[in-house]
Amino acid sequence: MAHCITRRRWLVQSALAAGGVAFRDLSRGWAMPVAGPHPVAPSRPVAIGRCEGYVPQPLFKSLRRVLDQIGGLDRLVRGKTVTIKLNLTGGPKQNLAGLPAYRTYHVHPNFVAATCAAIHQAGARKIILVESSYDHRPLEEVMGAAGWPIDTINRSGGGQVAWEDTRHQGRWLGYCRLTVPWGGFIYPAFELNRRYEQTDVFVSLAKLKDHANAGITASVKNLFGIAPTSLYGDNYTGSGAPIADERSVSARGDTFHRGRRAVPAGVPSEIDHDSSRDWRHRVPRITADLFGVWPPDLCLVDGIETSRGGEGPWIAGVEPIRPGLLLAGRNGVCTDAICTAVMGYDPAAAHGTFPFPGDNHLALLAGQGIGTNLVEQIEVVGVPLAQARHPFNPQHRKIGKPVFS
Repeated sequence: MAHCITRRRWLVQSALAAGGVAFRDLSRGWAMPVAGPHPVAPSRPVAIGRCEGYVPQPLFKSLRRVLDQIGGLDRLVRGKTVTIKLNLTGGPKQNLAGLPAYRTYHVHPNFVAATCAAIHQAGARKIILVESSYDHRPLEEVMGAAGWPIDTINRSGGGQVAWEDTRHQGRWLGYCRLTVPWGGFIYPAFELNRRYEQTDVFVSLAKLKDHANAGITASVKNLFGIAPTSLYGDNYTGSGAPIADERSVSARGDTFHRGRRAVPAGVPSEIDHDSSRDWRHRVPRITADLFGVWPPDLCLVDGIETSRGGEGPWIAGVEPIRPGLLLAGRNGVCTDAICTAVMGYDPAAAHGTFPFPGDNHLALLAGQGIGTNLVEQIEVVGVPLAQARHPFNPQHRKIGKPVFS
């Protein structure tokens, strides 16, 4: 497997080094890390906008407004290949309260089209839409069957839009190995589809939701899905040994959530094989590790229509909610800290404190100097935070029970 040191990764690491970020290796042992920000965790502005629905023109105007408020797109994407990680967790087969996935727990296709249009108008050379699906069909065919207007999305990107399923190596020869800058909480490195390193600009296009395992999900947790199921899915031979399976459409429950399954031979294994098997520690830490290997250059969060109580209809008690908001930022930790505050929660809450059932993944990343999770240190532009708050669980009722507990 190739160790990928790309121009984008060099730029990211150089910027972190220039900012005085020193990565501390907290990967040895299972001692609970201290919740709270690293003293040099950077802060970048986060924009909040109002948008009452997914009608294309008003949505596009709202998106352009928040993008302009964080500095615009031209310098970021002009002449470049832009890869957009979609949030399509669980696939589109299930409805929630009679509403389709894109109205409740998936990013909406009109939000995707608006994003492609904005990036195309800013001069991007190529736009790639990616996700690790649970289906053998091409990604655009799966989403088209779920009601997505594929042709409209492609046209919105000026005919420069392509789709790639990153659940396996796809059209690439082999995988790319990307390392966790601080050494990793659970894994020191990951093997990923090569599309992630064959790009200039990486965008996390997320949904604003509660999450049964991670507490909240937005631009950071969205990257949990970049790990290919061909390597990290629950693939077994007759003897139960882990295998690489290019046709896998399985979940990652035994590997990531429960720690019952080792990765296939040749794939970087866990740092400490005697570490906790508790999902309350594993899921947030693996989330942080995956974010660390390829932090997005731009984070966009669809909070127009979504769900609360969990990340999808497989979690008991999940129900629709309509905040009417969208958020944008250049730092994923800062963006998700404001997302968390919008939801009525404290992004700097101690580990195991509501809404975080286990480790607070934002605190873990802040502790590594990736971005601050302290609201008072983050500039909010657009709609003021106090006016944007839309409590998801005002009585702090318990978020649904995880599937992989």
